[in-house]
Amino acid sequence: MFKGSIVAIATPFKKGKVDETKLKELVEFQIKNGTQGIVPCGTTGESPTLSHIEHTRVIETCIDAVAGRVPVIAGTGSNSTSEAIELTQHAADAGASGALIVSPYYNKPTQEGLYRHFKAIADNVKIPIILYNIAGRTAVNIEPATIARLAKDCKNIIGVKEASGSLDQMQVIKHACPKDFVLLSGDDILTLPILGIGGAGVISVAANIVPQDVVKVVNFFKEGQLEKARELHYKLLPLYKALFIETNPIPVKEAMGMMDLCSSEVRLPLCPMSDANRAKLKSALQDYGLLKG
Repeated sequence: MFKGSIVAIATPFKKGKVDETKLKELVEFQIKNGTQGIVPCGTTGESPTLSHIEHTRVIETCIDAVAGRVPVIAGTGSNSTSEAIELTQHAADAGASGALIVSPYYNKPTQEGLYRHFKAIADNVKIPIILYNIAGRTAVNIEPATIARLAKDCKNIIGVKEASGSLDQMQVIKHACPKDFVLLSGDDILTLPILGIGGAGVISVAANIVPQDVVKVVNFFKEGQLEKARELHYKLLPLYKALFIETNPIPVKEAMGMMDLCSSEVRLPLCPMSDANRAKLKSALQDYGLLKG
């Protein structure tokens, strides 16, 4: 169920409020362009600045708009275990296909604390759970041994979105976990390498603006068309770089604004791009053919 190109969908804002109409349009844009799953309320969806009411509404809106056509993997993580349980229970009740749960940020738990946190969530819901390992934002790495322990002890912890940047670690995870444990890339730039070590796909930022091409990279690889996959990967490379020239999701929201997909508005403490970086991003979009030069 959780494979291929899965978009970490941006949350569109309009004058400080969530633009639900535009969110539905973005979901439709993704499905029409072949995206194989939707993740609302992830990092790209600016979940840390959404109120609880907004968070639940974004998830419900995505589920309603998708209408069962592709999986919806709701971002329901928190640095409070009880809050993460509550958010995940809501997602399950709303009809989400699964939950993406980031490791608790700021607290800096031990590996035992991480294990107990994720196990407590898994014990309280029935839907599949994908761990989200991104130490650069949370200050803690979920070690492969902890992931393997969770995969063994919790039947509904079925995969991990790996954004550690370490292919070495990802290979250890694949080796230590059950054969069907799902490894998803958390970095667009590592999608192709991760597919090569047995990954199932990517939870993608770039898919917000080039959904068809992110799908094609995965499909080319799965079909054995490795040269086509590499060619498209290297075509995408400058765009991947440009989308992370500042903190995600600032650049991708700016790109979506330039492409008239949605407003470029972000919420504090995120702020608009610097003029210099905006010019670099615009140039990358023009070079890729997404904007007229």
